[in-house]
Amino acid sequence: MENLSRRGMLSLGVALGLVGATGPGRAWAAPGATAPAGSATGPEYVWDAAADPLMASVIDNGQVPAVNAAWASWVNNNDPLPSGLPADVTAYLTTVNKLPTWADPAKLARAADFNRRRDTYLFMLYGLGSGIMSTVIPREARSVYWSAGGANMQDRAAKTFTFGYDLSQLGAFAPTGQFVVTANKTRMVHAAVRHLLPRSPHWTAVADESVPISAADILVTFHSLGTYVRRRMLDWGVPMPAADQEAFLHAWQVAIHLLGVPDEHIPQSWAAAEAQSARVLTPILTPTPEGIELAEDLLGLTAQIDLGITRGVLNEFVRYVLSDQVGDWLGLKRDYAAATLVRTGWPAFILFREGLSPVLPGAFYMFDQLLRALAMLFLNKGSSSTTTPITIPTGNRA
Repeated sequence: MENLSRRGMLSLGVALGLVGATGPGRAWAAPGATAPAGSATGPEYVWDAAADPLMASVIDNGQVPAVNAAWASWVNNNDPLPSGLPADVTAYLTTVNKLPTWADPAKLARAADFNRRRDTYLFMLYGLGSGIMSTVIPREARSVYWSAGGANMQDRAAKTFTFGYDLSQLGAFAPTGQFVVTANKTRMVHAAVRHLLPRSPHWTAVADESVPISAADILVTFHSLGTYVRRRMLDWGVPMPAADQEAFLHAWQVAIHLLGVPDEHIPQSWAAAEAQSARVLTPILTPTPEGIELAEDLLGLTAQIDLGITRGVLNEFVRYVLSDQVGDWLGLKRDYAAATLVRTGWPAFILFREGLSPVLPGAFYMFDQLLRALAMLFLNKGSSSTTTPITIPTGNRA
């Protein structure tokens, strides 16, 4: 399972949400965030001034099919911009299709190597932790459910997870990698969703916002992924040298930048990220009808494959990595035998993998099968074995 990292992580997908018990200024005034703390200056008031009007024009002028066709073969970072794009799209991509000047190649290379070495843990946490956590983030759940892809979660998963796949691959930011292109496509899809989703009467009936996917939403996404995963691995005792942690953060900082979040809003340290996450992610977690249905759809997909993995094991692993409260919110049925196996077997599994115990845990095969099942389910549904096409939507869920 050491090579799962290439296809082993969740994407940002559509950005997650921020609803608030805390006020905007207080919530985003985390240590290390350099943005001024005024009521109209926080990231919850920032969308994408460059991509939003562009994608509104592309959609309203009927150019989406042409853009999707033109960029289908645009995959690697060093690929030339595709011909056939509208002139304004080409002009926009010319300005953004590059790494920020502050990107550190050495840190990005170390982050990729860290992903390779820790792919099993990352895969499980991104997949059954962050992925299911997104269903109890109200704005995320509603945005996913009522957007076009919400009607087909299996296809949605294959397409949206590509962000994480490409972020975690060796050489992700190198010329032959794919992440810069993937991030640019994802940023444009976000802009398209901002234009389309407010037209959905179903979404507007339940949304507490007029425009989705602010910079704050994308930062909440980061906390549900990078910040959460790092903290969980530390809690599990997985060795993480300071240089690995710094590199992992740096890769996410570059990723967030490429999605259009202004640099001044990106946490500059893990301490700042942890403090911000405690303010803007943890307090907002709660179930919604849309999220409950999405979680059932995602976890229920495993019934399509028979690798000896029971739904009870999945339910209990979700409870283990998130909490029983989240499991109760989502109506995940208890399987106490599986719970015992997960809560005793997984720590033993980690010790064995880290060479800290010579004893092969009895649950090793079960966890190995779970990893393989998730890989087959979520990672083999695209039309290509090396990349999953990202396409711009033209409407919302019916």
